[in-house]
Amino acid sequence: MKTANIKISTIEDVKSFVSTVTKCSYDVDIVSGRYAIDAKSIMGIFSLDLSKPLELRVHSDDCDEFLAEIDKYIIK
Repeated sequence: MKTANIKISTIEDVKSFVSTVTKCSYDVDIVSGRYAIDAKSIMGIFSLDLSKPLELRVHSDDCDEFLAEIDKYIIK
């Protein structure tokens, strides 16, 4: 499993992010406080507080290509 902190600010960002994550064959979760949601769920993401950084949990060790695709959302 790999983790990263991400920031998704706009509605367009959410749509683009979910579109990218949906292509993954492995599970990807977003954690905000005590809530963990499926990153492939657009409604789930909208239920989170998007004003704060979110923790991305990718349930695969072979996800470097995916992380490169979502690089613009990763907080460095």
